[in-house]
Amino acid sequence: MSDLIDFVVRHGPAVLFGWVLVDQAGIPLPAVPLLLVVGGLAGAGRLSLSLAIGAAVAGSLAADLLWYTFGRRRGASVLGILCRITLEPDSCVRRVEDLFVAYRLRSLLIAKFLPGLNPLAAALSGVVKVPLGLFLLCEVAGALVWSAAWTGLGYLFSDLIEPIAAGASRLGGTSVLVVLALLAAYVGVKYVQRWLFFRALRMARISPEDLKQRIDDGRETMIVDLRTTVAAGALPYRIPGALRISPDELERRHDEIPRHTEIVLYCT
Repeated sequence: MSDLIDFVVRHGPAVLFGWVLVDQAGIPLPAVPLLLVVGGLAGAGRLSLSLAIGAAVAGSLAADLLWYTFGRRRGASVLGILCRITLEPDSCVRRVEDLFVAYRLRSLLIAKFLPGLNPLAAALSGVVKVPLGLFLLCEVAGALVWSAAWTGLGYLFSDLIEPIAAGASRLGGTSVLVVLALLAAYVGVKYVQRWLFFRALRMARISPEDLKQRIDDGRETMIVDLRTTVAAGALPYRIPGALRISPDELERRHDEIPRHTEIVLYCT
């Protein structure tokens, strides 16, 4: 058995805990391949499956508690920070909010299977003040399902996964370079997606100071508050005179927005 496989067998739970912690915290370091490999090694009798799942659950819970705490203390502003960390477009906040509105606490489980959205769901739970005990209960259940699903899949197909892992480990430094290249490619793709997103949405923007000046000067300006219900509830302030329309109401109420004046859209 190679040195790399030996290392994973000796330090599997610790490695898995750290890797899952980083992944679930929002850093683009996919944990699923490692969960599959660890499950495969468990299927071959070289690791404890229950210990591996426990380490993955603990790593996931530590990351989610971190973002839950930030969300509870810093409010909705933490969601914007998370979008930049996870290399997702700003629309990811809207996606998570829609998910949360539709499924409430079940979204904590669903988000674990959607790359980049898990830390946002945890932070949003803190923003809307989900009770800590209820959050922990849902998080443990979600992390258990997520980790057991991937390690269990590796366990079931251990006859296929372990030889692949052993073959990769025999490549030594080459396999490490391949993994790093794949990770760099992933980050590069996400960065390009984000750049294209902003390019597609490039439009005239106005700073809060300039908008206030327009209002103070009495210049006719229609302000439309397009924040989601969750975002508006987390920060219940409104620009004076703004028309409040949630995104899901826009198609039905768009005729309330006048076309003969300057329009400023506010969404976060």
